[in-house]
Parts: sequence; structure tokens; C-alpha cells
Amino acid sequence: MSVEAARRLVQSLDIGTKEDSFGRPFLRPDYKTFPIEARNFRQIKTVNKKGRISFIDGGNQEILHAPNFSVQINRVYFNIFEDNVRKNPRNLPARIEFFSATYSDFENDDLFFKTVIYPLNEKYRVYMPDEKDLCFSSCDRTMMIGLQRADISRVASVARRFAEWKFASHIIEEELEEKNVLVVDGTLQAPYTNEPKYVERIQRFAEQKGVYFTGLSKSCELYTTTGLSLIGAIKKLAINNNLSGVWYYPVASISSIDHKAIVLIVKLHSNAERIFRFEVFSKEPDIENEIPEEAIAWLSENSRDTSFPGYPYGLIDADAFARVRNDEVERYRLILLSEISKQGKWEKFARHIQASDAHSVLNMLVGD
Repeated sequence: MSVEAARRLVQSLDIGTKEDSFGRPFLRPDYKTFPIEARNFRQIKTVNKKGRISFIDGGNQEILHAPNFSVQINRVYFNIFEDNVRKNPRNLPARIEFFSATYSDFENDDLFFKTVIYPLNEKYRVYMPDEKDLCFSSCDRTMMIGLQRADISRVASVARRFAEWKFASHIIEEELEEKNVLVVDGTLQAPYTNEPKYVERIQRFAEQKGVYFTGLSKSCELYTTTGLSLIGAIKKLAINNNLSGVWYYPVASISSIDHKAIVLIVKLHSNAERIFRFEVFSKEPDIENEIPEEAIAWLSENSRDTSFPGYPYGLIDADAFARVRNDEVERYRLILLSEISKQGKWEKFARHIQASDAHSVLNMLVGD
């Protein structure tokens, strides 16, 4: 890109990004939103009571891929902090891992993707999702992108997502008590087929035990009715009003089949450069009466790590221990390829793998 082209591009982008009017959050019609106004900012108050918070995250990587199968390694991890001190789990393993194999099958004039699960430790199967819930039509609208059939790798990743939800329900049931907080990485929405049953199980346990079921998103793709990013608009509003310290901003109350939550934007450290989308489950969301200020205060207390001020340390830790590294993928791939060779199945699987691996060959040729 020439300097002149870059200059004109930035000028055009600057003109197109108008910050003179914020509008309202632009969400689904069934979401109750609130105008973007300075009077809606609320300070996060310090609480004296100790808060017990658990964070959960998951990771997965593909080991083998072909148009008709995807083999992945999946990992789910959780931690517990009380008054910012790490606590050992009482009953559950901190981390569970499993292989998943998703393959295509044709029945009733339709192409389906089915997934089978193999825990690395069989005693952890109780924390795995039901395999019958991991069968999807390739034309399932919750899996498709545009008019294209669902991508098998994307479908395969659902096993890890469902496992996170299943494990989260066990965390509430076996590790947490009233007024404790569970924080998942991401939103509380359950858009995929069969997913709501897993989230509803968490909601039921959270209600029974009085636990705050929450989610904090690393990124937020929401917009305002003037075309701005929601995060950017609220941050600009805070700057315009010289708002300092730690605060939260109510955005919406959501009560739909796949999503029941109060949505907030939060700044969790006074020196934080970033603000985040934060959600709290509520059976009948009412943003005027149900803001869990204790939970937000404890989350802020956990967001003081100097490596990333304003982002909960519990989620930094969860990400690190749930992440599947590239060197691990290579090790598992070698083990799997060795077993394929031992069983005399290399030619059978190779002809399917070679249907989609030409790009990786080119990458090797050019040293990428």
C-alpha cells in the first residue's frame, strides 16, 4: 500500500466514523435497550464482604481435517478465587480434556455431521456433553454461514462449547455457594441447536443456590443506531464527561428463549484502557432493580493485575490453562498419524485429507 493510498483511506474512514451522535444500542427488537446518556453511568462501589469467584474457559484445536471429518483436542479449565486468593477445588478436577471426532453421514436425503467423544480420562465422561446433542444437519441455520452448508470444523468446535456449559453447571452444583459468582468467557447467549438445554441447566442451579451466573466478553461487536461500535460510543461518552474511576453502564435487559440476561458495559480498573461487555443471568431481567453490585465489585477487585489492568486475572489464568498450544497439536497429530499407519489405514484417510490440504503444502513451499 502506498503512503498516498493509506492517507486517503484514513481520511475516508475518519469521515465515515461520525461521533457527533451516539443514538441507542442497536440490538434485536426483543431486547429492551437504554439510551446512551451520561446519567446512566454508575460507579462501582467497594464492598467489605469477601467474594468467591470462579472463572471458566475452554480451548480446542483441530488435529486432522478433511471435508468429511475433523479430529480435535478439547480442554476446559476452571479456577476459584476468594478475596483474590486462589482456592483449590473441593470436588472437581480443575481441568478436563477430550478428543472429539466429527464425521459426515448421509441419511434421509440430508448430510449430517455427527461427533463422538473420547475423554483422556474416562472418569471425566460425566462432564462431557451428550453425543446425541452433537448431531447437526449440514443445513442447520444456526451452523450455516450465509447460504453455505455448515463447515465441519466449525461444527466440531461445538463439542468444546457444550462441554464448557456442562462443566459450568457442575461447578455451581459442587463448588459454589450463595452469593458466589461464576464468570464464563463470552456471552450467556445459546444460539446453537441443542445449546439452550445446557445453559438452562446452569440457570436452574444458579437460581437454586443463589449464585451469580455471569459472562465477560473479550470482544464486543455490538453497534449503536448511528453506526458506531457500542464500546467505542460509551467510551467516548465517558471521555466527554470526564468520568474517572471504575464504573458500569446498563445497556439492555434480555428475555428471550436463547438469552436471558442483563447486559452492562464495565470499566473494572481506574487505569484500564479497555472496557468490556458483561452479562448477568436473570430469569426476569429488570435492569432498574437487579444490578448485582456485589458481583461487579468483586470482579473489579480481581482486575488489578498489572499485565492487563481492567481485565479479570481469573480469566487470564483460565485462558492460559485452557489454551491448546501448537506444539501440543503437533504431538497429538503425530500420535494419531502413527496409529493410522499401524492399523494400515493411511491410504484410506490420506485421500480424504488431500482433498483440502493443498494450501498448507503451498505455505510450506513459500516458508510461511
